Amino acid sequence: MVLVESKNISNMIYFTSNFGLELIKSFEDFRSKIYICPAGIETIGYGHVLKNGEYFDTISESTALTFLKYDIAKAEKAVIRNIKIPIAQNQFDALVSFTFNVGGGALQRSILRQKINYGSSLEEIGREFLCWVYSKGRKLPGLVRRRMIESKIYLGR
Repeated sequence: MVLVESKNISNMIYFTSNFGLELIKSFEDFRSKIYICPAGIETIGYGHVLKNGEYFDTISESTALTFLKYDIAKAEKAVIRNIKIPIAQNQFDALVSFTFNVGGGALQRSILRQKINYGSSLEEIGREFLCWVYSKGRKLPGLVRRRMIESKIYLGR
């Protein structure tokens, strides 16, 4: 675990590690056909949200991986835009996984972002991940599991 030496994350070049990519893949699972995720959104591949006008009967795992990398790049940009303090690779990976799942707008509005940027303790930040386990007012076991893992990764455990 190496801390970035910049005063501001936006001055540094960050990329999701192979570990982070595999982490997101493990949470999303590959599906070749369109499915409705727990939030009620049409999705395909490794959690790729279908945009207006996008439709596929089926996609290959290779195509799904291309979509995943594109979607991860959007999540990376959101993390870089919203996190203003230096963070380690494991923390970046955890935040990209979180943002991939909830969206950049949710990260921007989150207390999690505030706690990170204002220098809260790691334990407080780790607990904040666990507030994000609901979809449509229901606590989902899959989100509880995901947030626990993201929290542990962020904490370096």
